[in-house]
Amino acid sequence: MFDKLTQIDSPDDIALHQNADSPRVEVLHQAAVLIPLVWQDNQWKILYIRRAQNTKDRHSGQVAFPGGRIESSDRDPIAAALRETREEIGVNAEQINVIGSIETYTTVSNFEVTPVVGVVNWPTTLKLQSSEVARAFLIPVNWLRKRENFTFRARQNMDPQSARRHPIIVYEPFDDEVLWGATARMTINFLKALDEGKFPLTVAQPRTVA
Repeated sequence: MFDKLTQIDSPDDIALHQNADSPRVEVLHQAAVLIPLVWQDNQWKILYIRRAQNTKDRHSGQVAFPGGRIESSDRDPIAAALRETREEIGVNAEQINVIGSIETYTTVSNFEVTPVVGVVNWPTTLKLQSSEVARAFLIPVNWLRKRENFTFRARQNMDPQSARRHPIIVYEPFDDEVLWGATARMTINFLKALDEGKFPLTVAQPRTVA
C-alpha cells in the first residue's frame, strides 16, 4: 500500500511529530503496544514484528509493534501491552523492564494507542504466534534517527493542505522490511521523547540472560 502513496517534498514544519493519523478522528477503541528495546552489538535496537497475512485485518502484512486492543481484564495499558507481547512473540513480563510510555496515538482505524516502552532481556528466544505474526526483526535506533532514511508521503485522496500537514512517514527498506504509517509515527515520537531525556538509556539497564 505504501508504494501507492505520493511523496511530499515540502511538508509543513509540524509534520514530523504528531499524535494522530489525520486531522480529525473519532476515537472508538483503546489499544496498547510495546516498543521493545534491546541492547545488541553495542547499540540499542527496536524489535518490530510483521503481521501475518489475514484478509480480515486491514493491517495485514504490515510492520508493527507487539500489541492490540485493551481488554476489560487488563489493569492498564501497560498490562495490555505486556499481555499482547507474551501472546504474540512469547516474551513474558518478567523479561521486560518497563521504563515508561509516550503520548497516545490515534490511528486512521479509530484506535487510541498507548505506546509502552520496555527494555527486553536479550538475547531471548521468541515464540511467534503464527496466526498473528509472520516475523520479528530488529532495527538500530541510530538508523531510525537519520532523516535520510525516511520520506513523507500522502494518500491519493488527501487534499494538498492536509497532505502537507498530516503526511504519512515511510522508511526506506531495512532487512527487506518497510516501516511506515502509525508504527513509523510512534517510532518518531519515541525518538523525540528519547532526545528530550524522558528515557535516559544506559548500557547497564538490560540484563543479559544465558
